[in-house]
This record gives sequence, structure tokens and C-alpha cells, in this order.
Amino acid sequence: MLLTPDDIKQIAHLARLGIEEAALDHLAADLSTMLDLVEQLQAVDTEGVEPMAHPANASLLMRDDIVTESDQRDVLQAPAPALQDGYFLVPRVIE
Repeated sequence: MLLTPDDIKQIAHLARLGIEEAALDHLAADLSTMLDLVEQLQAVDTEGVEPMAHPANASLLMRDDIVTESDQRDVLQAPAPALQDGYFLVPRVIE
């Protein structure tokens, strides 16, 4: 599909995009190339091809939800200058 600079202006207007005049020819060529590729993909016969979510047909491996680390909050918070109820106290940033 061959797009003209006028087509690009119309598309940009509909999308509320500001495009410089100098870029119109380049964009028209690039978008025309992309639309040609889409046309080629649409021409492929996909009859009998089962849709899939991932090209490698991968599945997620689930693991048991088991605690593997001990509670080290007190050790990790020991160097903090100020704590309250197990939380770090920091200076107020937004007033």
C-alpha cells in the first residue's frame, strides 16, 4: 500500500500528532513499507494452524510457596538512624 504525504498528514491529524513537513516523505515511505509487510503476512495460509500464546509453547513452572529465609529485620535495621514500629523513619519530603 502506497501512502502519500497527504495521507500521513491526515493520519497525524486524526492521531493529534505534530509532524514536520520535512519528515512527511520519509514517514510515508516507512509506513508504506510496514503496511506492505502486513499485507504479506495476511496472505499466508493459516488454515489448520492452531493459535498459541507463545511461539515456544512454553508453560510456567510453579513451585511451592515455602519460606526459605529467616526473619532478619532486626539485624538489617540495626544500622538505621531512626525506626518506629519496625519501619525506617526518613525526613519528610512532600509537605
